[in-house]
Amino acid sequence: IWEGTVENLMRRHAQTKSSGIRQWIEQFMSMRPCSSCDGTRLKDQTLAVTVNNMNIGEVSSMSVKDISSFFKKIKLTKMENEIADQILKEISQRLSFLNNVGLGYLTLDRSAVTLSGGEAQRIRLATQIGSQLMGVLYVLDEPSIGLHPRDNNRLLNTLKSLRDIGNSILVVEHDQETIESSDYVIDIGPGAGKNGGEITFSGTPKDILKSNKSITGLYLSGRKSIEIPKRRLGTQDKKLVLKGASGNNLKGINIEIPLSRFIAITGVSGSGKSTLINETLFPILSKELNRSRSYPLQYESISGLEYVDKIVEINQKPIGRTPRSNPSTYTGVFTYIRDLFAKLEESKIRGYKPGRFSFNVVGGRCEVCKGGGMKLIEMNFLPDVYVECEGCNGKRFNRETLEVRYKGKSIADVLNMSISKSLEFFSSIPKIYNILKAIDSVGLGYITLGQSSTTLSGGESQRIKLATELAKKDTGKTLYILDEPTTGLHFEDIRILLNVLNQLVDKGNTIIIIEHNLDVIKQVDHIIDIGPEGGKNGGKLIDSGSPKEIIKNNKGYTAKYLSNEIDL
Repeated sequence: IWEGTVENLMRRHAQTKSSGIRQWIEQFMSMRPCSSCDGTRLKDQTLAVTVNNMNIGEVSSMSVKDISSFFKKIKLTKMENEIADQILKEISQRLSFLNNVGLGYLTLDRSAVTLSGGEAQRIRLATQIGSQLMGVLYVLDEPSIGLHPRDNNRLLNTLKSLRDIGNSILVVEHDQETIESSDYVIDIGPGAGKNGGEITFSGTPKDILKSNKSITGLYLSGRKSIEIPKRRLGTQDKKLVLKGASGNNLKGINIEIPLSRFIAITGVSGSGKSTLINETLFPILSKELNRSRSYPLQYESISGLEYVDKIVEINQKPIGRTPRSNPSTYTGVFTYIRDLFAKLEESKIRGYKPGRFSFNVVGGRCEVCKGGGMKLIEMNFLPDVYVECEGCNGKRFNRETLEVRYKGKSIADVLNMSISKSLEFFSSIPKIYNILKAIDSVGLGYITLGQSSTTLSGGESQRIKLATELAKKDTGKTLYILDEPTTGLHFEDIRILLNVLNQLVDKGNTIIIIEHNLDVIKQVDHIIDIGPEGGKNGGKLIDSGSPKEIIKNNKGYTAKYLSNEIDL
């Protein structure tokens, strides 16, 4: 007797150790609230216990800001107050910590896996503030990720309060306000990858403004800047019109997206930007154009789909989860490189085919490490570590394969080349050169062709995805969606990225970015501002129009901060 399709998939999903198989099975699944507990995860007996007529499930579903208000207004008898006095103090204190780091819009029952990296980091920061420890060195990696300029001050004040009680705060950051608020700046550069690794400046924020060696100092002092475009593209007849978007905290809003334009979706953290674009608009277009199994959140209607023939989401998720994945395999350029090596005279004499030059195929790869170049050492009670293979010394291929050379370089030598060097090396082969040129154009000339994807940052992964799309032939009717593409990027990297995005728009494509960075927002043709606050107090369309129109209307926080960047 066969177990049946559903039972078969559920069993394999539970038993498999392969992430690829698990992801394949998950495409046939969808998340739904439990019909018994309605998503509270608690029994009826537990939910029967109430405080001020609210059970723990209802309280947990409230935002941090609303819960703070609930506990401040709570009415208790004299005896209840004696019992709960210390508990209420602890609750209020911890909620205030979350509010102070800009997380007042989060609900307490929010699943941890749905939190962004910046949100998770700020929750850990709030926990540390509550501990009131002294003499601790705190290291934070870009805590301003996902924060609107309005919320940045509260985060900085929190960090300063940690410093003032006797701690040291070390922050890796690109945000201008954070750099200017610090006591001491260490600037590393001057370039990236092999062109970096030097201390170009160390001193106070005031002193870095005078430095000629520091690129950061050049931007902070205004000697170098991301220029506002001289030409703004106006609206046109072709547009996408989304009506009645009401997923999560959206209040049934209607938006118009002018096509062949550069568009920014703005608003404070938790206002509903990701819900509108990533969970409503993108799944709609993906389902209609790509016939994918996407499930958009609630909306009434959409029009203008005939003006778009392709939808591309470029996020910061890793391009691969193992050391075997790298920029050359992801972009597809490695296929052309292997074909080139297979066509060499030496390869023809030996009978080598393109598969011989793949580190995933038996024959040409090193069998000690199975073509990984690294061997996994399992450490009991400690994280696993990778060490260089003793058989091939990290080259991934066996001796016979490495004997075949193009311009004196083996396949392993090519993989160890930087993108910038490989551009010159493959300048006579258009198929390879065009892809490498696209990677270089997004500011990644310093990475190597065979660099492990696990060593790439989120920003680097996103730019590799963008380069992959740039290398393809576009129809001029493509819509690109980028969620905070400036995360982890320096001022100079942002300038390079904006040049690339503007090139795509010039070809007739549409760019939609969810962004907080004012240097990017001031560059766009059209802004859609969501708010006014986060959580339940957000989800409304505050304003839409060009940056200058947004400033003139002065309807939200974005207009206030943008006015400092643009002179009307």
